[in-house]
Amino acid sequence: MTHASNSLPGSAGDSGDPETAADAATARPLTEREKVAARRRAEEERRGKKRTYPWWVEFPIILVVALALLALFNTFVGRLYQIPSESMEPTLHGCEGCTGDRIFVNKLAYRFGGDPEPGDVVVFAGPDSWNDKYVSQRSDNSVTRGIQTGLSYIGILAPDENTLVKRVIATGGQTVRCLEGDPGIMVDGKEVDSSYVKDPAAYPVDPVTGSDVCGGAYFGPVTVPDGNLWMMGDNRTNSGDSRYHLGDELQGTVPVDNVVGRVEAKVWPLSRLGGVDDPDIQK
Repeated sequence: MTHASNSLPGSAGDSGDPETAADAATARPLTEREKVAARRRAEEERRGKKRTYPWWVEFPIILVVALALLALFNTFVGRLYQIPSESMEPTLHGCEGCTGDRIFVNKLAYRFGGDPEPGDVVVFAGPDSWNDKYVSQRSDNSVTRGIQTGLSYIGILAPDENTLVKRVIATGGQTVRCLEGDPGIMVDGKEVDSSYVKDPAAYPVDPVTGSDVCGGAYFGPVTVPDGNLWMMGDNRTNSGDSRYHLGDELQGTVPVDNVVGRVEAKVWPLSRLGGVDDPDIQK
């Protein structure tokens, strides 16, 4: 008795159809190498289909992102400031109406613990009594003022505040003075290092009311309140520092909270490129 075949025409078992046999061959499991090649082809196809933008669309996006990152850096990490006066000569150069040293100020120096120490050169916002001669450089026009404010965020213009740069001489709880007979600036009865001070002095000192070693008129003793700093310029006879604000409610001192950051380096002009020393002046 003859039995009929179980293979139906057109099925994989019909070896008489070449096309069907080829399809059956391709249905076999792929090797690992073939899988990798297939994934690679698929990835290349996706990349080919990825949407691209013309340069005049991409460039503004890149510019906005770059400016945003620069603004964040200036606000939280550090920024450049320009020295506007001679009060920190010879450490930092500057003069009224000229291009003084550009300095990099580290805003993270005291943010995660630790306060300014004697010898540190810092930038700070002036307390109220220090701001009597400050004049804002912002325009009265609201549009122009907005542009100026935006430029200050990315470091092209200075912030609209009276930022000053001086050296820390004494900290909270310490007593500072310079009286007749003292060999120099005294903190807690000991003379501080003044080797960085401008010499010779910019202006003569009246020997009746002060001395060269004091860098001007006698003052003190003043006990610095906790959380405050006694600040002085390195150009002692040409610096409106803590000595000149003794009559205010803070006795001329500056709150630590007013400190913007520590001066780390001079970055311009290139001939002045270098770090800024912060010696331990109370050895």
